[in-house]
Amino acid sequence: MNLIWLLLKASWLQVAIAVLTGLVSGATTARLIALINRAIGDGFQSSDSFGNLVWQFPTLALVVVVNSIISQVLLINLSQEAVYQLRLRLSKGILSSQLRHLERLGTPRLLATLTEDVATLTDTVYAIPFICVDIAIIAGCLLYLSSISSTVFTFTIGFVMLAVGSIQMLINRAQGFLIGAREEQDRLFKHFRAITEGIKELKLHAARRQQFFTDELQHSAAISRDQNSAALLTFSVSTGWGNLLFFILVGLLLFLLPQIVRVSPAVLSAYILTVTYLMLPMQSILDKLQDLSRASVALQKIERMGLVLAGNKENYTELEKQDIKTFSQLELKQVVHAYPGEDKESRFSLGPLDLTFKPGEVVFIVGGNGSGKSTLAKLITGLYIPEAGEIILDGKVITDENREWYRQHFSVIFADFYLFEKLLGIGKPALDEQAQEYLKQLKLSNKVTIEDGKLSTIELSQGQRKRLALLTAYLENRPIYLFDEWASDQDPMFRNIFYKEILMNLKKRHKTVLVISHDDHYFHLADRIIKLDYGKIEYDQINS
Repeated sequence: MNLIWLLLKASWLQVAIAVLTGLVSGATTARLIALINRAIGDGFQSSDSFGNLVWQFPTLALVVVVNSIISQVLLINLSQEAVYQLRLRLSKGILSSQLRHLERLGTPRLLATLTEDVATLTDTVYAIPFICVDIAIIAGCLLYLSSISSTVFTFTIGFVMLAVGSIQMLINRAQGFLIGAREEQDRLFKHFRAITEGIKELKLHAARRQQFFTDELQHSAAISRDQNSAALLTFSVSTGWGNLLFFILVGLLLFLLPQIVRVSPAVLSAYILTVTYLMLPMQSILDKLQDLSRASVALQKIERMGLVLAGNKENYTELEKQDIKTFSQLELKQVVHAYPGEDKESRFSLGPLDLTFKPGEVVFIVGGNGSGKSTLAKLITGLYIPEAGEIILDGKVITDENREWYRQHFSVIFADFYLFEKLLGIGKPALDEQAQEYLKQLKLSNKVTIEDGKLSTIELSQGQRKRLALLTAYLENRPIYLFDEWASDQDPMFRNIFYKEILMNLKKRHKTVLVISHDDHYFHLADRIIKLDYGKIEYDQINS
């Protein structure tokens, strides 16, 4: 039902047309069967019967084929469009969701939804058009059967309803196994991520590697295997049971029903022929129920993810492209941010903080690991929303309505930065001469070239990748720069260039530069030093 609703949301008009053409195809199929029954009954005894069959049969067959193709083409296009819109809607939901909420969901869960669930849905919606046509054929044939004998039809439809009920019980059980397998899939993605991102640590520690493989990955994979196997076995049983019920129905029509009520041989022949023909579309539907159940589970997961993201959506509208040149003053007043913990003692809280930043100053943010430096960076840049206090830029209090505008004041390179292959969101003039000049300054012109805003390669060392990230920050030309341990992966020569040349050049350009750093022998270059200690400001002093 959820899959049908997905299609209806994409275009109810196309669904209506597809259903109508499918029904015409099904009704015409029933008419063809009736025509064949009549021809067999007459035995082609009259020239009129033969003449009618000659022109009616190909005409009806053509109507069936044309309407079936129209219905399938409409529903195929519609199903692919629905999946396309679903992908975009889910991606927009992630892009507009609060950062803290995305961090709580975790990358494995988001990736499992974007890849596994959407891929399952994409592979399955292709079957929906054929199922719709099969259902139309079944409906048309049942309508024909009801017209030739109400008594036999009542018996047949009663048996079919009991059969469908018993098969549905098996399908529901199989779907329960699929839900369990899908829940385990999130944990499997987490373990796969551990393999790729923690491979060095796993290779260096044999006991850790073995325990991770047996206790974590193998255990989770086994649960997923068992749940999927149970689901497939149940589906196989339901298919076999459905085939058996068909033969039971044929046997009852042939041997039992004539003993109970009077049924003419012509009627019985028509029923047997029609029911035999119906075996093909019914078998087709049974074969596709497995994929439909998987798709239903995937869609439920996607919908739950969508609801979760919608509930934590940031209220902002897309801004028109604008060049933000400068600012006068940035203030944090009694700002507080807290991470959830099991109890008050383990609950880390940053703040309350009172800080002021102005153009043209270089500010070092220092402190031990876990002191709150990165959290402060996310608060300052507007990625985290304070639980208390205010962030004020040039007299404007930052709220949901202007937070997107506020974020456009920052160029940031976080410690866990991501490097895009294209220089996205930067105007064409900046991509030509400026980019090439910056590559020379960053000692990368012999390794990387830029063509049409695309970097020739990003397969470089971590230090070189950070320099490419700095290139992007340069080209953005925003009033506030923030570097989170940028120099930690640089060689001594380029580390010296970063602190003594790059930062000083940004200062001369009247940029505000915030630097999270442990390099204490460069602290003398800062205009101010802010030291944090477990979420509190230990001191905020001006360098003399």
